[in-house]
Amino acid sequence: MAASSSAHHVDLSLALTMEPSDLTQWLVILPIALCITVGAAMMLVRKHTVYHPIIAIAALTLLVIVDSFLLYAVCTNGPITMVAGRWLPPFGIAFTADVLGALFALAAAIVALAGAIFAIGDINKLERRYGFYPFLMLLMAGVSGAFLTGDIFNLYVWFEVLLISSFGLLILGSSHEQLDGAMKYAVLNLIGTTLFLIAVAYLYAVFGTLNMADIAMLSRSEPSLPTGTIGALFVLAFAMKAAAFPVNFWLPASYHTPRTVVSALFGGLLTKVGVYALIRVMVMILPTDLAVLGWVVGVSAFLTLILAGMGAIAQHDIRRAVGYIVIVGIGNMLAGVAMGDALALQGAVFYALHSIILMTALYLAVGLAGKLAGGFSLNQIAGLYRSNPVFAGLSLALFFAAAGLPPFSGFWPKAVLVKAAVANGNWWLVCAILIAGFFSSIALGRVFLLAYWRPSETEDRVRVELRLSEWIPLLALSALVVWFGLFPESLLHLASVAVDGVLSPEGYFSSVFPEGGL
Repeated sequence: MAASSSAHHVDLSLALTMEPSDLTQWLVILPIALCITVGAAMMLVRKHTVYHPIIAIAALTLLVIVDSFLLYAVCTNGPITMVAGRWLPPFGIAFTADVLGALFALAAAIVALAGAIFAIGDINKLERRYGFYPFLMLLMAGVSGAFLTGDIFNLYVWFEVLLISSFGLLILGSSHEQLDGAMKYAVLNLIGTTLFLIAVAYLYAVFGTLNMADIAMLSRSEPSLPTGTIGALFVLAFAMKAAAFPVNFWLPASYHTPRTVVSALFGGLLTKVGVYALIRVMVMILPTDLAVLGWVVGVSAFLTLILAGMGAIAQHDIRRAVGYIVIVGIGNMLAGVAMGDALALQGAVFYALHSIILMTALYLAVGLAGKLAGGFSLNQIAGLYRSNPVFAGLSLALFFAAAGLPPFSGFWPKAVLVKAAVANGNWWLVCAILIAGFFSSIALGRVFLLAYWRPSETEDRVRVELRLSEWIPLLALSALVVWFGLFPESLLHLASVAVDGVLSPEGYFSSVFPEGGL
């Protein structure tokens, strides 16, 4: 019996992690587990939707705290990895947080909390019964998972999770306009995820692994591997997700159709997931392919900037105009990715973080402007400054930030991008960034002059009071926009650290493979 036992002895340490997980490792998966658990719990009380806002706001407040601790942990100790089922990577599904992922996750949690508070007044009882708050928690599970996963196939899975939940949020109310917008949104995004899945399959065929760190190490050690087509598929798939030219027409056709809070969350979050994935995959995992495809990304950035700026000027619906402003921001981020050096990527990351906060606030502002004026067309809206000067002042600050004007947060990342483009001799990108900023200034200045400054012809219009639940998130997000404009050093530093971790990912690799790999 002893001989038999010895013959069948298996050294589990070769395949499994034998030590108990450190408490900080649980921070990596806690945001995802929290969102999924709370979303499921709200489904259990779906007949008592009066409790949904309370549960969601409490959960998202906790999510902000958890993501703050996670960011502090990765800034202090470096990237953190936890692998499912105790399997050693690359066999186990890894969740890895570095400064880049933790920053994006925290920014997403902040705007989700703001959206949950705003939804108290924006989402009616019927739409709560349709599942707004559970969909919101599922959306945040997908977004958090995308930012914190260390597995390329799981990145696709989390894209699908956020896509499913966004479908549900987009059609709340089931109006003809919403269904039409949802169809355009669904078709392009499903094509994008299909391309993403095909690229993942090819990637696995070439490298034999789905672990991001493992693929990144192999791509660096064997740069001659045939990955050009794979890189091109990833660029196209993420361009669709990020709403970059020439596959960006779905965004202004759909983001103005749902409730204000849904438009705000979409404008702030979903396109930035595409930008994050582009940085993670093309800069960290396939850097040689980015060197080859950088000009393609650059041309897309150039056309995205110019055409989106022109599109914003042409709009009469202020929500559609903001949709084009979102796309202008995507063009700025893609310009940073196209250049690919540390300074340009710092500008792109800073711009993405700023855009998450700003675009959420900007959609909330134009939604409230439409509520106060009784419509969203510039032919109808007037006199908002006279009727509500505090709200008009907040809107003007957000308009300045979106146009990239000082002293607000949009100025600094644009200045960094221009500096990087000048240093690289990319004068055509310098021109595109500045021209798009000029177009954005004209478009948003036109909105302010017509909707806010122009006297109203109907002074007897019924006065609409904004609720406290609408003021709180708008004030909080606007305060962040002003704060990062006046004191940008901390965010610039964090963006620089995040970029260093992507360009030189040795810390990321050692977090996943503490012993140097299998």
